[in-house]
Formats: sequence, structure tokens, C-alpha cells
Amino acid sequence: MSQAVFAETPTKLLTQEFGRVVHRDPLWARILLIGTAGLFVVLLVLVPIIFVFMEALSKGVSVFWQAINDHDAVAAFKLTAYTSAVAVGLNLLFGLAASWAITKFSFRGKSFLVTLIDLPFSVSPVISGLVFVLLFGAQGWMGPWLQAHEIKIIFAWPSILLATIFVTFPFIARELMPVMEAQGHEEEEAAVTLGASGWQIFWHVTLPNIRWALFYAVILCSARAIGEFGAVSVVSGHIRGETNTAPLHVELLYNEYATAAAFSIAAMLTLFALASLALKAMAERWITTDAYSDFIFRSKT
Repeated sequence: MSQAVFAETPTKLLTQEFGRVVHRDPLWARILLIGTAGLFVVLLVLVPIIFVFMEALSKGVSVFWQAINDHDAVAAFKLTAYTSAVAVGLNLLFGLAASWAITKFSFRGKSFLVTLIDLPFSVSPVISGLVFVLLFGAQGWMGPWLQAHEIKIIFAWPSILLATIFVTFPFIARELMPVMEAQGHEEEEAAVTLGASGWQIFWHVTLPNIRWALFYAVILCSARAIGEFGAVSVVSGHIRGETNTAPLHVELLYNEYATAAAFSIAAMLTLFALASLALKAMAERWITTDAYSDFIFRSKT
């Protein structure tokens, strides 16, 4: 097969290999579908983003700069970044371990573990926050014991971390599980026959195969952690400069009618969201490229 064919898209290659015929929809149907999708994107995504930046800069760049450099705003950004980094790191360890165990081994309770991983998708973040209050609050199940030992969880950083970990719990594991499942066990089994240890198999066989999927999962998990509002709002206590994350600080400023300052903080969060979206698109491209290269390699062999 010529190099020109290999340079084409996987769909085109499969079409040539297996003789598939591609049927195109009528022009009016394509225009209608694309136009409808484009209209929704403009109204629900582009217009709100433009409005956020317009409101943030409505009173000038100096007001915007002053708002994002305010002491409470800086404290909120630091708390958000620190909490997200710790939560993503812990979820990274769990996601790797859980996806490895679920896809590479058979054990009793496997389906139950998968159900537990999916639990945060079906539970409202506000409900999860209330659960933590009922567990660790002053009148909660563990409240008296925590007070007796002078351990503060609710209305402090530990509760914010717990809430963030809970809502971001499934993202990394759920992104890695399909990738590991699709790769099968052949390479790991070959490494075992060559005398590789478990850690050697993970670092030199498994991890290189999932690197872009892992990067993609970390991006999604980070974006979710930074933007979390509901669960954190319940457990944080809204203490200005101490337990207010960036999304909570936006709400606080807006309720105080500091509209320009609120939209300035929101604009910073939007910039992070756009950067995450760009990284996500790059990761998707790398994943597709790797999958296509693997397909070409397998087709040659």
C-alpha cells in the first residue's frame, strides 16, 4: 500500500480496504443540521462567554486588574488551585489503581466497584455536601468525637477537599477503563514471560499506552474540580479569604452588587476553561493519532 494511502484518514483507509460505500446526506439536511448545531453553540456558548468578558471590562482594565488582585480574590484563587491539585492527585492514584484492577483482573465485587465509581454522576453535588455535613458537622454522626479531639472538618479546608474529591471521583477511572480494556492483555503477558515485574510492566508497557488518555482524564478532572460550586458551597462556610473558592467568591461579589468584580473573577475562570478546552482538543488529536498509528502497524503485520 502506498504512502499516500497511509497519509489519508482512517475512515478513508477502511473504505478502500473493505470496499465500503459512503452515502452523503442531502445538501439541505446537512445545512439544517449544521445550522441548528451552530445556532445552539452561538447562543449557549459564545454569547455567554463574550458577555462575561464584556461585563468584566465594562468599567475599564484598571477595575478588572484590581478585582483579580484583591486580597480575597487571590486567596480564593490559591485555595481553588491548591484544593484542585490535591484532589486531582488523589483521584489520579485511585483512577490508575481502579482502572488497572477492573480491566486486568477478575474478582468478586468487580461490578459493585464500577457502580461505586459511577455514584457521583447520579448524586447531586449539593446532596453530597449535605452528607458530609451530617457525617462531620457539630450535630453529625462523628461531630462530638471530632470536637472532643479538636479536629475541624466542616467549614474548613478538609471538607472542601472531601467534597471536591467526591464530585471528581469518576473522571480519571472512567476515562482510563475503556482504553485499558481495548488494549487487552497481550503486551502485559508478553512482558511477564520476559521476566518483567509488576512495576516494570506498569511503567514501561501500560503507562506509555495510556499516556494521552491519562492526560485527557486529568484535564477533565482538573476543570471539574476548579469549577465545582454546589458541594463546596454546602461545606465551606463561605468565610471570606479562608474557605471561599473562586466560584464561591463570584457568588459573594455578585450578591454584594459588585458586578464588575464578580465578572472579573468569572472571566479568569472562563480563561482557564478555554485553556482546558484547548488542551482537551490537543489530547483528543494525540489519542486519535496514536490509535491510527496502531491501526496502521497492525494492518502491516
